[in-house]
Amino acid sequence: MSRPLIVSDCDEVLLHMVAPFRDWLAEKEGVAFHMNNADFSKALRYVKDGSEVPTVEIWNLLNRFFDTEMYRQQAIVGAVAGINAIAENADVVILTNLDHHRRDTRTQQLAGVGINARVFTNQGPKGPALRAILDEYRPSRALFIDDLPQHHDSVSQLTPDVIRLHLCGEPLLAPHIDCAHQAGHAHARIDDWEAALPWILEQIHGEDA
Repeated sequence: MSRPLIVSDCDEVLLHMVAPFRDWLAEKEGVAFHMNNADFSKALRYVKDGSEVPTVEIWNLLNRFFDTEMYRQQAIVGAVAGINAIAENADVVILTNLDHHRRDTRTQQLAGVGINARVFTNQGPKGPALRAILDEYRPSRALFIDDLPQHHDSVSQLTPDVIRLHLCGEPLLAPHIDCAHQAGHAHARIDDWEAALPWILEQIHGEDA
């Protein structure tokens, strides 16, 4: 008999990413990171003259961070205990927007903080990747967790029956991210694991589970 399935993002849901990225930029790259709105591309400026870091260089910096600095990423408060409690009640997989060659590194990184789960890598909208995961697992019900509203939009369009939780556990980002729940693309917006866990478990154990 199939089990419920939880498909969770990693960065800013399970692990901090922007905060260690900011610290590395300041320490090693001469770049200041200040998130004042939802436009990530405007958050990086060179310390020497205050000019914006070009988009192509932002991608280069992100790639270097994920190549060499993932060890800096620490678990978001409550995430490890929360996702492991969920794993007692459902299958748990990670759907992360990283290049495919980083899948094993991400798997090891998560195991290092105490999260042992299968990792799927993806680029772009997550709806098609989630639909493929559902085709493989054929769960009794499915719940998707992500910090970015565009992924909830994508999932809601392709797999509308999936329960969707908008969760951003990074205080640097959470105030600036548009709410997928308010936009009608997520069933709830909860930004901390203490409150999110009972909500998720309630969805798993709903009347038709």
